[in-house]
Amino acid sequence: MRITQGAFSFLPDLTDEQIAKQVQYCIDKGWAVNVEFTDDPHPRNTYWEMWAMPMFDVKDAAGVMFELNECRKTYGGRQYIRISAFDATHTWESLRLSFITDRPADEPGFALERQEVDGRAMRYTTRSYAANQPEGSRY
Repeated sequence: MRITQGAFSFLPDLTDEQIAKQVQYCIDKGWAVNVEFTDDPHPRNTYWEMWAMPMFDVKDAAGVMFELNECRKTYGGRQYIRISAFDATHTWESLRLSFITDRPADEPGFALERQEVDGRAMRYTTRSYAANQPEGSRY
């Protein structure tokens, strides 16, 4: 199962050249770019681990690509890695763009769990199959 979160999720994986162009677009807009990683890509897990510091003052995509490649050396193939672009403009102050750049070779997917509640109503939740393994050894 392929995890689909953020922009470009339904497209084939972006090349480094395509990633660099997206990063440069974010920098040109004045957004702070950062690299994040996780081994728990649950849709409600919005707080991924941050690689290094947010890059508020980077003027060229090469700086971000350097940090992305350093993160890949450490976590590539075992964790999800994404790039996020934060817009600090007054009244916006939120993410403008986020996309996955790297993912584990094997993505186990999610289980849909059903629970019967009052009045025979049903509640549904998702659980990552990867969460069956202890943190740090999920992929």
